[in-house]
Amino acid sequence: MYHKTVLDNGVRILSERIPHVRSISIGAWVRSGSRYESPETNGMAHFIEHMLFKGTRSRTAFDIASLIDSVGGLMNAVTGKEWTSFYLKIPDYHLALSIDLLSDIFKNSLFDEDDIRKEKMVVLQEIHMLEDSPGEYIHDLFEGRFWKAHPLGRPVLGKVEVVENFQRDAILRFFQDRYGGDRLIITAAGCLDHDPLVKMLTNSFTGTVRTGGIRQEPCDEPRPQKTIAVWEKDLEQVHLVIGSTAPSSVNPRRFAGFVLNAALGGNMSSVLFQEVREKRGLAYSIYSYLNSYADTGLIGIYAGVDKGDFAEVVDLVVAALRRMADGRLSEEELARAKESLKGSYLLSMESTDNRMSRLARNEIHFGRSVPVEEVIAQIEAVSAEDVRSLAEEMFDPRLLSLAVTGPISERDAKLP
Repeated sequence: MYHKTVLDNGVRILSERIPHVRSISIGAWVRSGSRYESPETNGMAHFIEHMLFKGTRSRTAFDIASLIDSVGGLMNAVTGKEWTSFYLKIPDYHLALSIDLLSDIFKNSLFDEDDIRKEKMVVLQEIHMLEDSPGEYIHDLFEGRFWKAHPLGRPVLGKVEVVENFQRDAILRFFQDRYGGDRLIITAAGCLDHDPLVKMLTNSFTGTVRTGGIRQEPCDEPRPQKTIAVWEKDLEQVHLVIGSTAPSSVNPRRFAGFVLNAALGGNMSSVLFQEVREKRGLAYSIYSYLNSYADTGLIGIYAGVDKGDFAEVVDLVVAALRRMADGRLSEEELARAKESLKGSYLLSMESTDNRMSRLARNEIHFGRSVPVEEVIAQIEAVSAEDVRSLAEEMFDPRLLSLAVTGPISERDAKLP
């Protein structure tokens, strides 16, 4: 059962009791990410994610890590373009311990100068590691060019020359302005009761948690631009992303987008996987994906191919997109995509981690709990015409863009 409480300082607490499990997943979600950074602070939300594990007034970094390890739990964090989350999964009888630790890193992290210096080195290595992983870096390259000067195009990790210049005072200001009050959502799912959870969180977070100096950042409308971006590099393969706009996280047409993505390249029976990998053996990895944001979205198709097969694979991908836009998705393919989505969604509900994340996403986007039955009904209601009309809009040749890295020149990197 879903419950929600708002503390006096604006912190929202949401929980869902799952009595048949012995775990609890709890997370703190903060409206902070690369979209809300300036060019001078790009990467700071991700950097703070690292720093909150480096020690508090009463715990060292080792104490934080060993405390969770000693009870068989898990603790991690993720920074995105619009939100950062810090989460733990623990046995149900260690809920108080997890709340104490979560509140401690939010209220009492030291941001020690020496730790900042060392963590800069770690994050710079993380950036270099991403750049050395072309199958991952190509997505940053695509979004950076597709969203052009808009903040959505900024990398979550930041850039080397920016991260190197982070100063403690600026980091503290950023943290104090953004990591509390009505910018903070705490969600928990598992074997727990809401009222005791609220009491523990009230004692831990009221009065001392920072209340958030910035209530709302500017959120300019993204204006995507057709682009072809090439990063020529000595690699064994050419890595490519072809993409365009997609519905936002709250757009009612998002369900048609989910179905379209599943049918196009979301699983092993999808059009792209079958046409490119199974029938022709042109790629080991090929898939499509959706990135949804508050007011827009992006669909991307990734493939890693031999240089000599690049043009053929691009032609096959574009042909598949045109097929969707022309309404040539069969009833069997439509039904299979919808069943795949429903099955994946229902199976995800068996994890306390996913249930905890679902509470947060629903609160962030809709301010309410969205019943499972409502989601299933929305998927089932998607028609072939819904998919066709959305595909026609998404795959407009005036927006369809390409990013490529590998042994390929700008002359050879083009869309048909």
